[in-house]
Amino acid sequence: MFAISLGDGAELRPLEPWQAEEFLAHMDRGRAFIGQHVGLPDAVTDLDSARRWLQSYADKAAADTGRLYGIRLDGLLVGGVLFRVFDTNTGTCEAGCWLEPDAAGRGLVTRAARVIIDWAVRERGMYRVEWHVSAANTPSINVARRLGMSRDGVLRANDTYRGMRQDTEVWSVLAPEWCAASGSR
Repeated sequence: MFAISLGDGAELRPLEPWQAEEFLAHMDRGRAFIGQHVGLPDAVTDLDSARRWLQSYADKAAADTGRLYGIRLDGLLVGGVLFRVFDTNTGTCEAGCWLEPDAAGRGLVTRAARVIIDWAVRERGMYRVEWHVSAANTPSINVARRLGMSRDGVLRANDTYRGMRQDTEVWSVLAPEWCAASGSR
């Protein structure tokens, strides 16, 4: 298995079904914080659901329709980044993230997302990378900004989350913009 250094004791690694126990423990540590804006903690509630969720991404990776990576800090799983959608036919993918509260504010998500977006654009030929985020999730919106994404618009009241309607902001970066901004990185 590969590991990519993110600096400061952090690294990015694939997250796979055999890691379900560790993934569930991570989700339990960050459940309330992560669940403020994303439904992952509602989907992963026990070992079986953790294994199923990780397997769904293993299946997506095998079908080349999604990817999942864990962010580790000093060896401990503290978050992740993913391609929820990865459509090679259209050249469009959707990146996303989550993080435990103790790991927040260190730039880990920005660094990890930069790695996977660079791979998607430069290695896989993706033309458009999207970032969908609750309009109330300021930290994730700030990640989109730091990644050089543009705000395409707001889908008003498009999503029901925990019984409440919420707006979703759509951010994106196009391959020429990404390559121009990132240079020879």
